[in-house]
Amino acid sequence: MEQKLKLYGFNNLTKSLSFNIYDICYAKTEREQRDYIRYINEQYNAERLTAILQKLTEMIGAVVLNISRQDYEPQGASVTFLIAEEAMVSKRAGETVVGHLDKSHVTVHTYPEYHPETSLATFRVDIDVATCGEITPLSTLDFLLGSFDSDIITLDYRVRGFTRDVSGKKLFMDHAITSIQDYIRRETLDKYDAIDVNVYQSNLFHTKMLIKDIVLQNYLFNADVYEIPPKIRLGITKAIQQEMIEIFSGVNIY
Repeated sequence: MEQKLKLYGFNNLTKSLSFNIYDICYAKTEREQRDYIRYINEQYNAERLTAILQKLTEMIGAVVLNISRQDYEPQGASVTFLIAEEAMVSKRAGETVVGHLDKSHVTVHTYPEYHPETSLATFRVDIDVATCGEITPLSTLDFLLGSFDSDIITLDYRVRGFTRDVSGKKLFMDHAITSIQDYIRRETLDKYDAIDVNVYQSNLFHTKMLIKDIVLQNYLFNADVYEIPPKIRLGITKAIQQEMIEIFSGVNIY
């Protein structure tokens, strides 16, 4: 970690990391699409998502105050953690008193769905990590990205509020940052085309990532690529590429 700044009093900077990941799959029949949604619900249910968020809170040194989780019918799950940067526990006359200095939260939501015409199924995950004080969630990025298969990733990081140094000068940022990409391992970045759209004067940082190489077998659900005629393979690959480009761009292009 970087050397800590000497501050005057309470650090009320709020640091928010939000990212969406998209995992795309080709499921030809309606049955395959339903099976894919069922598979996603089994692999990324509220129980597993809770385990991921518990590991995340350990990594940033936060204390869990409350956990709320829910699986949904017919698809999807949500988990919310209320966390504190530090806790103080004292015992008096048989009583336990827990006090926390600041509240933060971590949330994750899943959205499995499929396209009615292209036979493409998309699994989207939204994760938000909001922390107060000295905790920065950027150190958890590699863990989070490694917890999901991601074809498209969008990341947002924002720092709000201010604190003061010992002379009383306001500090609107307590750590150096030029790009979210600096907090992602090179081996991960090499797999993606990544672009930044940052507003430095507002402490807003945005990164978008699109997978470079499409290995068709990785996008087929319960199917063998070699059982598909070459011409159809090309059509499926093109449909996957177009879907990815539209999601990455945020615009209907094709």
